[in-house]
Amino acid sequence: MPVWHLRDYHDDDLDQAIQVWDQSRQAGQDPVFPVSEVIAAAKAGQPAVVAVVGDELVGMAMAQAYGKRGWILLVALASRWRERGIGSALLTELERRLHALGVRHVSALLPAGAAGAQALENSGYRFRDDLTYYEKAEPPGAANADVLAALGGRFLPEGLWDAMAGMNREKQVVERRVVLPLKEPELADRYGVVPPKAVILFGPPGTGKTSFAKAVASRLSWPFVELFPSRLAADTSEGLAAALREAFAELSELDSVLLFIDEVEEIAGARSGKAVDPGHGVTNELLKLIPVFREQDARLLVCSTNSVRSLDAAFLRPGRFDYVIPIGPPDPTARSAIWTRYLTATADSIDLARLVAASELFTPADIEFAARKGAQAAFEREVTHRQGRPATTEDYMTAIADTRPTLTPRLIEEFTQDIQTYSRL
Repeated sequence: MPVWHLRDYHDDDLDQAIQVWDQSRQAGQDPVFPVSEVIAAAKAGQPAVVAVVGDELVGMAMAQAYGKRGWILLVALASRWRERGIGSALLTELERRLHALGVRHVSALLPAGAAGAQALENSGYRFRDDLTYYEKAEPPGAANADVLAALGGRFLPEGLWDAMAGMNREKQVVERRVVLPLKEPELADRYGVVPPKAVILFGPPGTGKTSFAKAVASRLSWPFVELFPSRLAADTSEGLAAALREAFAELSELDSVLLFIDEVEEIAGARSGKAVDPGHGVTNELLKLIPVFREQDARLLVCSTNSVRSLDAAFLRPGRFDYVIPIGPPDPTARSAIWTRYLTATADSIDLARLVAASELFTPADIEFAARKGAQAAFEREVTHRQGRPATTEDYMTAIADTRPTLTPRLIEEFTQDIQTYSRL
């Protein structure tokens, strides 16, 4: 009796299926049917069979029926389980299911030397060298447009990186660790640098984590897709875990993408250990989806959190995220640059040093609010009293006094502790 057995493909097999499929590919070899198309067919109920040894998936075969003809989309075997008859057994079971659907002619189209070719020949398939295969792909980006629109994604304007005033310390870390290896993959490969696939940005609210994610997408010229867990849960009756799985499957159809999940602690918080905890399923699903996401090229997952200490320990484990990067409150140099950005024409007449000192606990968002409030005061003075003078230092100091800072000394202390405990650069 063999130690392996066959069963139906399940959605939970996706991460192992990707790994087996990857082992079956030869370097530089493009499959006729991309993995996204194969998985979509399996999810649609087309014949799909896997071979397992215990909990380990060691082989799979998937097909699609078109009337009386069926196409074998994929035959893949784990490296150490080849030449044991598993491929032939998978094909036999696949054929049985195709015949039940009315298929009478089964065809397979594989790249030369692809895994599964020997199993096809052993199962009686005839190799034909009298055929010429033609293929026409959609123009680049055409297929992505509909998927991107469905996900609410978009291409961001150029220049967002340069427009981020101050924050030079954080910008240098993100530039060197994240942006450059992704923009220069061939050079990175020459030096043995592996471009990141997933990073976490953590820090107090309002420090610019979302802005950093958008700026990186702008630098890479990749589409920016933000997943909102609450919106995903509202869009389906099957639950958030199923919605996440569906969203990640759609993302696999894009040529490139920066996926952003804000306040990720909502779906990856520390699990309680109780089996009835409803958050378990969502956290577990996300933990399974991340390795699959990492398998694809031109992908970057950016998760941000205001409370890195509340994330599940398994979520923070090395192997899922390449870097855990702190994005802190702006220092005096950064605050000066941010104030200058919003003061514009009035900068020469403003005591910038006073504003910087008075806004010590301000985030970039707080500074923007105070700057607009000071400008509004000057505008109203002009409209009401016709006193044609620009905003003054006192206008901005009054605005600062009227603005409640987002940060508190306690938040700053916790953030400093989190840098020591969690940051990985």
